[in-house]
Amino acid sequence: MQLTDILKDDCVKVPLDATDKQAAIYELIDLLAERGCVTNTEALKQAVWHRETTRTTGIGHGLAIPHGKSDCCDHLVMAIGKPAKPIDFQSIDGKPVNVIILLVSPADQTGPHIQALAHISRMMTNDDFRAAIRQADSGDAVYQLIAEHDNSAANT
Repeated sequence: MQLTDILKDDCVKVPLDATDKQAAIYELIDLLAERGCVTNTEALKQAVWHRETTRTTGIGHGLAIPHGKSDCCDHLVMAIGKPAKPIDFQSIDGKPVNVIILLVSPADQTGPHIQALAHISRMMTNDDFRAAIRQADSGDAVYQLIAEHDNSAANT
């Protein structure tokens, strides 16, 4: 799986307008809706926020991966945002996040959802890649970094 298979280049927003966790999640859901990737945004917001309140998706290293399952889409979709200033996500390492990757999938498609989570986690373990993402100053730049990572991973 390549992330560019599920991430549209216009579903990356830098910077996010949001200044808190819930607003950031909702802003990314609204972005997916504006791009025609999801429907019923209110139900989706409830599903993702409910998941977030059960256990933080701030996994450390400045990254959060909020996610949820809903019938608002028929396949796995993804949005990425970078807040103007880091946001407190109650991350496991206690540090605020500067990259938020939202994943949404239909309830009956667990496999691709788990594969994407694993792929993102592997990609973000690379210190140089995390630094490059943090330095990216536009949605296009973030998308290009992910595309380049996908291409180099496919060629190894």
